[in-house]
Amino acid sequence: MISMVYDLAQLPISTLLRPSSDAASALSRLDERIVRSPVGEGFVERSHFTDACASLWLDGELVHLEDLVLHDATKDIRTPTHELTIARDVLRTRRKLISQPPGWALSTEGLKSLRQARAWPGQALPVASLGDDTSVMTDEDTPPDIANGAGEGNEDEGASTLDDEFAAIDALLARSKAAIEDATRPARAVGNRATASRPAEKNPMIYDLDWDEDERLEEWCGVVRQAENLPPVLQAVVALDAWNELSVLQHAPWLGRLLAASILRRAGITSGAHLAAINLGLKTIPVDRRRHPDRETRLLAIAHGSVTAAELGLKEHDRLALARQMMERKLSGRRTSSKLPEMIELVMAKPLVSAGMVAKELGVTPRAAPRIVEELGLREMTGRGRFRAWGIV
Repeated sequence: MISMVYDLAQLPISTLLRPSSDAASALSRLDERIVRSPVGEGFVERSHFTDACASLWLDGELVHLEDLVLHDATKDIRTPTHELTIARDVLRTRRKLISQPPGWALSTEGLKSLRQARAWPGQALPVASLGDDTSVMTDEDTPPDIANGAGEGNEDEGASTLDDEFAAIDALLARSKAAIEDATRPARAVGNRATASRPAEKNPMIYDLDWDEDERLEEWCGVVRQAENLPPVLQAVVALDAWNELSVLQHAPWLGRLLAASILRRAGITSGAHLAAINLGLKTIPVDRRRHPDRETRLLAIAHGSVTAAELGLKEHDRLALARQMMERKLSGRRTSSKLPEMIELVMAKPLVSAGMVAKELGVTPRAAPRIVEELGLREMTGRGRFRAWGIV
């Protein structure tokens, strides 16, 4: 068992003030530019994808951006991996945080909602994990309607749908197994009668049963309360380091980074529609600094990562604004029924687009989608001959 203590008494305030101040200024400049920009909404949506991929990278996993974009659009070209599923959870959590009031994530209700887990197929729902689902599979996870031609494979003739069919069969078998196990589990006695309502159990093959997440979360919340008098960026830095040191949740280190970004949003450093891409900034910091035994080194690394996140955001915003201007020039002389204006909005909102996504969003045929992409001058980003995706150069 680790010592459930994170001491703020010896916090190196004087060393951290300058980098935290720089981070606050840079993030505020970025946020102000996003709020007033015509590409602001597209920038925010894109940052969700890039930050989710960076989050998995920090945890030692690799998720390709195009795979996450296609998975989010239910246009997978292969069976989703476990890492891709986690990246999807990060993506959805970022969107959920943006949709809620600034202080919601750190409230009792918010933390409770974020800890509710999406169980793996065939697994009992754990008491404490992440997500907001109460079942093994929701409507959003329903496999594409293969019989009606849904899915990325229809972009190219002859593409096999066997993977999708097997995935649908596996999901059905997993749900059936989970239902059978739940029905055969002994009922819990309440008074003089038995009830079918049974507490969820953690799988000892997956969870350390001695890992008291409630106690660790309570300790972390205590650290956040103690740091409330510090500058906002310094609060976020301390909160993130405390989350990592206390190892609050066994299988979700990524939530701490999103909660740190929520602290910045609650303090007004970022606006209600913008969540700082902390993962993207930390990705540029060497791992030996991020996980250094010395706390001061770790805190400085997080602060510098926040500055870098803002700088990368400013560069990306300027790139998107310039790309939009260049694409809008191609609208000159077009008919009012042209699909190019809608295509520009789509490509600004997504890091990558596939023919299937274009066909669905614009209401055109899959064969017409590549022609629209070619008219706009987008770049093919995957290097594949099939299941291709395009993006802004």
